[in-house]
Amino acid sequence: MVPAEVFLTFILMLSIFLGLELIHKVPATLHTPLMSGSNAISGITLAGAVGLAGTGQQDLANWLAAGAVALASINVVGGYLVTDRMLAMFRKKGD
Repeated sequence: MVPAEVFLTFILMLSIFLGLELIHKVPATLHTPLMSGSNAISGITLAGAVGLAGTGQQDLANWLAAGAVALASINVVGGYLVTDRMLAMFRKKGD
């Protein structure tokens, strides 16, 4: 039987490899819809982190949850700003 750490490390490496392969093969016209989907996933992460931050468990869990809230918030806000800027490139000049 394979130890859990080895199995999880393999899954992590496989997901990194597949993610890089998929990102490099995405045409430029699909970046905006994919960014919007990524923002939705980050919003789910933010909701989970907020839920974990208020549990009052161990100090380490609270610090990690606070860090997750901060990073997910930056990701969501930055993602929406980038998406809005990308969509502005496709608007007519008079609008």
